[in-house]
Amino acid sequence: MRPVDLSPIAPEQQTGTPVDLFLIFVGANIVATTLQVGASLPPSFSLGVALTVIGVGAIGGAALTAVLAPIGTRLRVPSIVAARAPLGKSGAQALALLLFVTNFAWIALNNVIAASISVRLTGIGSTGVWAVALGLVATVIVLGGPRAAALVDRVAVPVLLAAGVVFTLACLRVPWPAWPSGPSSAGDVVHGLDVVTGYQVSWLLMFADYPRFTRSPRAAGVAVFLGLALTALWFMPLGLIGAAVAGSPDPGAMAIALNMGWWGAALLTLASLTTNFVNIYMSALALKSLRPTLPDAAIVWLIGGIGAALGLLSTAWLDRFAAFTLVLAGLLVPIGGVLLAHYVLLRRPVRVSDLYDGAGPYAHASGWSLAGMSAWMAGATTFWLAGRIGGTVPALLVTVLVYAAVDRAKPRPLTPSLA
Repeated sequence: MRPVDLSPIAPEQQTGTPVDLFLIFVGANIVATTLQVGASLPPSFSLGVALTVIGVGAIGGAALTAVLAPIGTRLRVPSIVAARAPLGKSGAQALALLLFVTNFAWIALNNVIAASISVRLTGIGSTGVWAVALGLVATVIVLGGPRAAALVDRVAVPVLLAAGVVFTLACLRVPWPAWPSGPSSAGDVVHGLDVVTGYQVSWLLMFADYPRFTRSPRAAGVAVFLGLALTALWFMPLGLIGAAVAGSPDPGAMAIALNMGWWGAALLTLASLTTNFVNIYMSALALKSLRPTLPDAAIVWLIGGIGAALGLLSTAWLDRFAAFTLVLAGLLVPIGGVLLAHYVLLRRPVRVSDLYDGAGPYAHASGWSLAGMSAWMAGATTFWLAGRIGGTVPALLVTVLVYAAVDRAKPRPLTPSLA
């Protein structure tokens, strides 16, 4: 199987198991950036408030991605192709460009975290050498295609789980500082909910990429939900506690304050590798949709190489992690609403061949879907305007309502059959 393939897969190629899909999402979410979410919550939170915010945001964000996963199993196409139906081909290209650009930040961020921690805990090599090496290893594995990543995850995820247990025990055996006991401001609570939900929703554009290799829509949805929700409910509180103990949101400071030793380095290093399988693969599919004639291997090496090179830059963007997550949430939560409205609530039929037809019904006028793009812009605007009361739920509601209203107002094409 080609490492970067935008074409629909045949039913006989749906040989992935729900366990494989679960492990891919677990491997993607057991990562230092998940710890960072808990560490970035406002320090004014009491322990109860912080855990409630994590629980609600983690489950809600995972549920949105999981509800969309069956689209992949039914259509058997990548996410960026499935998005052509509600957004139009040009709209889907704009989404691909957004995904391609923003994923470099995730790739570099994971490499930097793992590299800096490995150097601080082992004293071997330099941050730059570790960042480049980790980036290149992940790139080589992605060249083997989705099945290669799944096979590696079968080995890597159990190791990550074991290291996570060690991290948990380290948090339990050290004395915790006193938690704030006063009430938290409503603004801080909704801000925290948007950060946690936004982080989970950052995986939204994987909704079809890997689930398409699984035959059962229901099993795919359950696997995606459990993979994202369980890991977030475990690792975000660890980041919260680790940051409180260390007095710093830096994962390196956490590992040292918790006396993690080489287990801490193993956790963060291996975690960056498994999550970057997913990041590189999603970026590769996005670039392939923008430049279909580029060779697969060249695409993967380009993305992996740039991600590794960006890992040489300063770690200062760790301080901007929450802000970056909110930006992504404002852009991706409405995309979730558009997909939800089109495929789940309105249940618009889609013929797979039309998704690849340059003159088909999804070309629209100039390739932009009026319903999809109007809803996307309305949802993104709502997210920012409703920030003081929480942007996620209002953005979803506005997106769905705008999409449904504009879509129902347009003339209906002759019924295509769902393929």
